Amino acid sequence: MEYKSPAYHVIPVPVEQIRPNTYNPNAVAPPEMKLLYESIKADGYTMPIVCYYNKASETYVIVDGFHRYRIMLEHEDIFKREHGMLPVSVIDKPIDQRMASTIRHNRARGSHDVDLMSNIVKELHELGRSDAWISKHLGMDKDEILRLKQITGLAALFKDVKFGKAWRPADAEDLDDNDE
Repeated sequence: MEYKSPAYHVIPVPVEQIRPNTYNPNAVAPPEMKLLYESIKADGYTMPIVCYYNKASETYVIVDGFHRYRIMLEHEDIFKREHGMLPVSVIDKPIDQRMASTIRHNRARGSHDVDLMSNIVKELHELGRSDAWISKHLGMDKDEILRLKQITGLAALFKDVKFGKAWRPADAEDLDDNDE
C-alpha cells in the first residue's frame, strides 16, 4: 500500500477529547503565546494539531500542537468561533516514536535569521507600518524593533524617533587647567 501523509486526512475533533502528552519539554514564553493567539485570531488554525488516538480512553493525545490547543482552552472567542473543534492530524505510532516526533516537531521550527528579520522590519517600515503595528503583528517589543532597525543601518528607519538630549563636548576655552 502506498504511504499517505497524515496531513491529507485532517479531522475536526472536539477539544474535550484532546489530552496533552506528559513528556513535551517545549515551553512558550508569554509574548509568543500572545502572538500565537493573535495569529490564530487573524488567520484561524492553519496547522492541525498532531495527535495519537488512544482507543482505550477514546481520546486524542497531543504529539505536536499543545500551545495551539491551549489557545482554544484559554480564549473563549477562539473556542466559540471554532465551535470547540480543533483540526487534528492523527499518527499511529508507539510511544517512543511519538516522543521522538514531539522533539523533532519542536526542534524543526528553528529560529529566525536576524538579517532576514531586520529586512522584514525595514520593508514593513517602508510600507508605512508603525513600530506599534510591527510590535503587535510580529510580537516584538520596541527594543527588539530598535535593534533590528540598527542592523539594517538605514537612517530613514529612525527619522521619526525622538532622541533624548545628550552631553555636548565643551569648547577648549571652557576647560580649566585641571580638566586638561
